[in-house]
Amino acid sequence: MEVRGRWWNGSWGRMARRDIWLLTDGGLWRVRGRLGGDGGQEVLHDFSDEASARSVVDRMMKTSAGTWRDLTEAVRQEANRRQAH
Repeated sequence: MEVRGRWWNGSWGRMARRDIWLLTDGGLWRVRGRLGGDGGQEVLHDFSDEASARSVVDRMMKTSAGTWRDLTEAVRQEANRRQAH
């Protein structure tokens, strides 16, 4: 699946960190949320349209503490760099 959005709440540590991904394969839109770092608790929500998926992303950010940072471009650049090598 292609990453169309990636956000982090700016907090470190297992109890405070939150991550959100917006993914698509062209037909399905998936929102993946994670509490804690690697190996943390995850939730997945699948949608048939982008607007519904983005609505859930917005709600997740509004209901979680932290200063949310959009990492989408950084993730995209890293993926392009890896493909070039």
